[in-house]
Amino acid sequence: MAREIDLLVRGATRVGAMGDENEIDLYVQDGKVMGWGRLDLPAREVIDAKGLHLLPGMIDAHVHFMDPGDPTREDFSSGSAAGAAAGVTTILEHSHGVRVTDGTSLAKKIDYLKDRSVIDFGLGAHFSPTSLNEIGEAMEGGAAFIKVFTCTTHGVTAVENGFLLAAMKRFADRGVPFLVHAEDESLTRTAEIELRRTGREDGMVIPQWRSPLAEQVAVTTVAQLARATGAPTIVAHCSHPRIVDIVNEYRARGASLFAEGCPQYFYLREDEIKEHGAFRKFTPPARAKTAEDFEAMWERLRNGSISYLASDHAPSTRAQKTEGSIWDVHFGLPGIDTTLAVMLDAACRGMLSLSRLVELYALMPALLYGLYPQKGTLQVGSDADFILVDLNATRVIRDEDVLSRAGWTPFAGREIRGRVVSTYLRGQKVAEGGRSVARPGTGRFIPGRGYRKTA
Repeated sequence: MAREIDLLVRGATRVGAMGDENEIDLYVQDGKVMGWGRLDLPAREVIDAKGLHLLPGMIDAHVHFMDPGDPTREDFSSGSAAGAAAGVTTILEHSHGVRVTDGTSLAKKIDYLKDRSVIDFGLGAHFSPTSLNEIGEAMEGGAAFIKVFTCTTHGVTAVENGFLLAAMKRFADRGVPFLVHAEDESLTRTAEIELRRTGREDGMVIPQWRSPLAEQVAVTTVAQLARATGAPTIVAHCSHPRIVDIVNEYRARGASLFAEGCPQYFYLREDEIKEHGAFRKFTPPARAKTAEDFEAMWERLRNGSISYLASDHAPSTRAQKTEGSIWDVHFGLPGIDTTLAVMLDAACRGMLSLSRLVELYALMPALLYGLYPQKGTLQVGSDADFILVDLNATRVIRDEDVLSRAGWTPFAGREIRGRVVSTYLRGQKVAEGGRSVARPGTGRFIPGRGYRKTA
């Protein structure tokens, strides 16, 4: 008699990044994908998934959980639970709360988080202001990326071009990407001085302060550095078709350069900040002014110009968004609860294919950040991270359903199609029906491409 396996998912329609959709059974053993097909194997647990679609667990490569730091905005327990409920099984977290800049601070954070996450996680390191050696230590400690700001933001000092060039030259062959928040320091600083001088405190100071030109100048410079050094480089949260086009122009010239997209640039208009104020304060700001602007971004998402999707989840509560002037309150939007939801709705409405969505929010993040084939795919031997989705379900996004500590979303009131029924991490159910069902500590640290294990 055949040995009993751990889990059998029966009759779901499998969706992968290669466009394959077929009704098939999934077999899981010891947290890994054991096989696909119609195998004569008994299982301790059988899930009847007929009528549902089975997708790889999503990888959100841009979240800020503020932990350790300011847990009133978000911590790993709440943020990772929100991710699990939303269909995310792995996140890459940016260390803004208490910044990671070297091997020692990275190891300390890994230890701190060992019992705090519901889902698996990787960690980024900030560009060290002290030494290139510290950047190398962070890579060897398992940092998934090195975060670079070209303008002072979130209290993080801008990196000078010469220092960035030196780091790119030195570490290009490590394969760990530089993830760049690209806005020009001199242009943003000058604009801020002038806007403050005139006493402006209306919402429109944000798109004028963090202007399209400031983003274009910084992206062009970063693209030139990436081309000159060969260092893998990702431009974070590309806000406008022209930004995406600059990335692709330099990639065509040989740069190892990639564009990150976020839902806010496909759905939110620039002028919404007039009504919503700080609840639309994020940077780069929303740029879209017309339906044609949105369609241009969607076309770049469909045709491969945008490399992958992430939420840029940077939450603040309603109280925190209203406790000061437009200048004083935090930048950022909550997003991990809703990124897959709004993009799944787009797939249901024919705006992009399901397979392209899987490529954007699972496969490509795994490839770019060194997590493949453990993550981002469901081939034999990969982690059994998957979600079951009901494409026929409809619902309205509501603030009261947000699990993030933010407690609100800019997409509230939007009626959407498709719903994540359940989420599985390494074959274990971690969320069902829009709620996390796993304990913090279920998730594990996943090191990046530059990791060197020490004795």
